Amino acid sequence: MSTSAKNQPPVWVEDTGRIEEEEDADDLQAVEYFKQARQALTHQLSKVIVGQDEVIDQLLIALFTRNHALLVGVPGLAKTLLISTLAQTMNLAFKRIQFTPDLMPSDITGTEVIQQNPATGERAFRFIPGPIFANVVLADEINRTPPKTQAAMLEAMQERRVTVGGVVHPLPEPFFVLATQNPIEQEGTYPLPEAQLDRFLFLINVGYPSAAEELEIMKRGTSGEKAEVRQVAGVEHLLYLQGAVARMPVADHVYDYAQKLTAATRGNTAQGLDFCRKWLLWGAGPRASMGLIMAAKAHALLKGQVYVGCQNVAAVAPPILRHRMGLNFAAQSEGVTPDVVVAKILEAIPVN
Repeated sequence: MSTSAKNQPPVWVEDTGRIEEEEDADDLQAVEYFKQARQALTHQLSKVIVGQDEVIDQLLIALFTRNHALLVGVPGLAKTLLISTLAQTMNLAFKRIQFTPDLMPSDITGTEVIQQNPATGERAFRFIPGPIFANVVLADEINRTPPKTQAAMLEAMQERRVTVGGVVHPLPEPFFVLATQNPIEQEGTYPLPEAQLDRFLFLINVGYPSAAEELEIMKRGTSGEKAEVRQVAGVEHLLYLQGAVARMPVADHVYDYAQKLTAATRGNTAQGLDFCRKWLLWGAGPRASMGLIMAAKAHALLKGQVYVGCQNVAAVAPPILRHRMGLNFAAQSEGVTPDVVVAKILEAIPVN
């Protein structure tokens, strides 16, 4: 899939933050460009992050498709470090918000203050932007803040803007919310509403490292040496990658497969599967279907494919569907998890 002169990509330069001119840059294929992007970014991330290859790929897919992601895992798995390092390697403005029960919407969006003109003595309101005004916003333990603050986050995530004092303030582009959630210590937390969960493309489960990976973490963390992570990309690179994903063609049978996966979760419809009727209160909506296609495009490019196949849709289905289904009491009593449901759906609807 060749790029045109109109969509000429910036040249990827490993270990630098520069974009160099190259006469044949318009001949650079998008697939090769994604390969270079993945290599450059993962090389830098590997300096501070051990393992977590699948988590890193899913984060990259979220960025390349202009979407948000929710990372769920116990404390100490380097979720915060991974997100901040990723922003550093791409030269994106990064802000971290620690969510607490007393956090107010103005603590996130910003507030208006009265300012006096020293020359005229006139007073006027001036908007002071909050930490939401960044390219990458780390919403740490997002489920620990009350509904009023969650509503402010929902507007920012969906509309990419905030409203303060009746005035709309657009957020910078690109804009991503990469949130974390602790699966333990649920006392004093506020479960995210379904409408907000649906705005996250992925719910990424961050698991424990393997024995070999944990040994490497121990050695690095106790050596006293600090890894030097360099910027290898900029906004220009990211915008090109996002454009390449959007232009990736998709065959009709792939659209059909993605629609069947989503519809299978809706037990009250003709396409709903029997075990979904038994275990689910509700299923995924059309935003999940669109997410399956967009994520499959980026997944295919990251894997070096010039086409999008049903296997790419199946690969991204678990993190897209697992937070868009409501388990009923029967499922909970039988120990059924969303991942079990997704696995059975993928088994029941084979790849074409």
